[in-house]
Amino acid sequence: MQVVLDAEAVQRGLRRVAGQIVERSHGLSDVVLIGIRRGGEPIADALAHWLLELEGQTVPRGSVDITLYRDDTATALANPKIGPSQVPGSLQNKVVILCDDVVFTGRTVRAAIDALMDYGRPRRIELAALVERSGRELPIVPDYSVIKLDLEPEDRVEVLDDALGLRALVHSTGARSVVPSFI
Repeated sequence: MQVVLDAEAVQRGLRRVAGQIVERSHGLSDVVLIGIRRGGEPIADALAHWLLELEGQTVPRGSVDITLYRDDTATALANPKIGPSQVPGSLQNKVVILCDDVVFTGRTVRAAIDALMDYGRPRRIELAALVERSGRELPIVPDYSVIKLDLEPEDRVEVLDDALGLRALVHSTGARSVVPSFI
């Protein structure tokens, strides 16, 4: 197991991402943060914190459960546990920053976009991820990420949110060391 982002690096990276969101959106008046349950929720919370620090403005945030929108629900989930989505009102004409901890194949993000459309048609959906890793199966690329990792398909990225803070670890099957690429 290798720590690729400690708690300090996570916060520093998310602060940088928050600044990029402000610049790209020209302010925060229409921005809504939506975390993909579960891993994306702490990312959305941290970004909301940094956006408040940078702009002095609270950004609406919520979460979306993708269970019913997955393309493998029937085969991969024998007893799916459906959780609540908590979207702060209509997303019509909003700039939605969809947040996730790790973007891997792109299938989770695709399901989240499908789920979001039930809440209105956003002007734009952007993707913010803590970790962008290799292995995409769909043409989905984060607009914002803290770190990019080139990993073997069997390697696993784990994001922990505990007393030590939010951090990312890689469980590698090989003996090689993971070399992160900071964005």
